[in-house]
Amino acid sequence: MQNIQSYIMPTYGEREIEFIEGKGVYLYSVDKKKYLDFGSGIAVNSLGHCHPKLIEALNSQSKKLWHSSNLYLNKNQEEYAKILCQNSFAEKVFFTNSGAESIECGIKVIRSYHHYHKNIHKKNIITFEGAFHGRTFAALSAQLNIKYSEQFEPLLSGFIQAPFNDLESLKKIVNESSAAVLIEPIQGEGGIRPANLNFLENVKKMCEEFKILLFLDEVQCGFGRSGKLFAYEWSNIEPDIIAVAKGIGSGFPLGACLTTDAACIGMTKGSHGSTFGGNPLAVSVGKAVIDEILKKNFLDEVDKVSRYLWKKLKILENDFDEIVEIRGAGLLLGIKTKNNNIEICNLFSKNGLLCVPASDNVIRLAPPLIITRNEVDEAISIIEITLRELND
Repeated sequence: MQNIQSYIMPTYGEREIEFIEGKGVYLYSVDKKKYLDFGSGIAVNSLGHCHPKLIEALNSQSKKLWHSSNLYLNKNQEEYAKILCQNSFAEKVFFTNSGAESIECGIKVIRSYHHYHKNIHKKNIITFEGAFHGRTFAALSAQLNIKYSEQFEPLLSGFIQAPFNDLESLKKIVNESSAAVLIEPIQGEGGIRPANLNFLENVKKMCEEFKILLFLDEVQCGFGRSGKLFAYEWSNIEPDIIAVAKGIGSGFPLGACLTTDAACIGMTKGSHGSTFGGNPLAVSVGKAVIDEILKKNFLDEVDKVSRYLWKKLKILENDFDEIVEIRGAGLLLGIKTKNNNIEICNLFSKNGLLCVPASDNVIRLAPPLIITRNEVDEAISIIEITLRELND
């Protein structure tokens, strides 16, 4: 490939594959090669590429109104927020453009809550080892991961880290200075590690005991990816705050911070805002996405296909020493490998399967929620062929 000067800041490194078209679960490159997309734009394209209902919604709205700002009433926005609340624990929604923005909003909800109740001593937000909450300063400070934050220090204070899935360690950390617990039900970037359901339920009990808020980061694992609309629904808990993005817009920039009325009591007029959050174009796509996901049997089929994929991957785990472990839940699964996961990801790509590396030497599989068993079989075939090539 001929080297050409790029005017884009080199934060993504060198990029060689260029896609010019997408349809369903497939992407097509400029050199006319077809790829099975098991990365979904990093768990974003929940309904695949160029879903006809989303095209219809966006085209229709684009001819009416693109932007008017949040200074004015938007009834479509109100209707969409109502749908989100009626299908979750939430009673209020703040629309954003990304997951990091949703996390930022949730952190402000936490601080405003304790300020409102004059709990000035409650400042510390407990997060977990391996967490990833975004690239903003608050998110970097929350996840306390030197891989992402080393060159940007000093970070913000007020975050304390605990071992993931370790209740006894958490008990030693929670105290009267704690303001909230922030946790991903399934760690994505951190290596596709699910939180134990019993652990989540005990975390909720601790939050109630110490009168602190439970903040779930479902930016990657939410919006149907687990087989339910939200991953927390597999447990017997409800959070006070939840951050969502990625799959909520299936490729259109959109996010949301959902809360109870009680949690956001301090978020009064002027306390937060967004120029583009919940704009008419985003809302039109978001409504179309959730309409599809909430259709009868859609999430049941996601659950069935994800279990089918899990079963097929476990067979490969038994057949190939290269696979150390299969982990994850729903359609957010990981293959932990012995050798370099990035190099193996690249080999999968050369054979026509797109996936995404994650920490702990894991290959992340996050296909569109519309994936079929036949397409799972196609992916498994490519994985098997690639692993056999590694052994040759």
